[in-house]
Amino acid sequence: MVDKVKSIWMDGQLVPWDDANVHVLTHSFHYGVAAFEGIRAYKRADGKTYVFRLTDHIQRLLDTCRLALMKPTYDLAAIESACVEVLQTNEMADGYLRPLIYMGEGAMGIYAPDNPVKTSVIAWKWGRYLGASAIENGIRAKVSSFSRMHVNISLPKAKMTGQYTNSVLAKREAKLGGYDEAIMLDVNGNVCEGTGENIFVVKKGVLYTPDLSCSVLAGITRDTILRIAREDGIPIIEGRLTREQLWLADEVFLTGTAAEVTPVREVDDRPIGTGQRGEVTKRLQERYFDIVSGSDNRHPEWLTFVH
Repeated sequence: MVDKVKSIWMDGQLVPWDDANVHVLTHSFHYGVAAFEGIRAYKRADGKTYVFRLTDHIQRLLDTCRLALMKPTYDLAAIESACVEVLQTNEMADGYLRPLIYMGEGAMGIYAPDNPVKTSVIAWKWGRYLGASAIENGIRAKVSSFSRMHVNISLPKAKMTGQYTNSVLAKREAKLGGYDEAIMLDVNGNVCEGTGENIFVVKKGVLYTPDLSCSVLAGITRDTILRIAREDGIPIIEGRLTREQLWLADEVFLTGTAAEVTPVREVDDRPIGTGQRGEVTKRLQERYFDIVSGSDNRHPEWLTFVH
């Protein structure tokens, strides 16, 4: 349940939460062509609030618009400013931001090139996405019967609303089966990602993850973990992964803005490693959380001051 805050930013204006409405004929509501992002702001050890990798997120938002042939009304700087303004106005020390660029009401039908392109930014409180204990204890995952979209079917590098039907179906299947999360393969049987997270495998001290030619989102948390791992001297291999490699892994974990860095303790009813959070996962978690909400200041370029 999302708790109300005071205001939502809509096309350049702060609007009271209850008045932030769209028309039922909004094109994106019917056809799923809208770009969005998930971004977190954290209160760090110095008592100040910062948005983590804001510019990277907004650039990806605009890249999604480019892939979907939408022309945003607002540029990167304006949307960044709106994100900060929403957090300030709602007096949020920690928060989750959801910028959304969508096609408004006008023509209906698949092709509606002249409908207005609208922008909103919402903020709310969001705790541990996969559960309060997941960060330490890990989660149970199941390989989904639904395949991740193929590069010739849709746009895996776009964070586009309609594409998440694929993830919703996989997530529902997993939850109904008693699992916390689904892991999606591509149509050739290679491991792609979770329903909203990138995936990593640790084997004999080496970190593996699907490369960006796979049907995966170019995750910003994924990139953060890769950069942290390189700084800490952890060997990395980006390439194809199979389901068997998951089963035989010493460690598996998921990354994402919402999920942060979440261990996977079991895949397909098979314990991963010792069935507990592994040492490499823990090491990368600690470094990640020290950057976003602690006192690690080695990457000031990743932090946008709010208040």
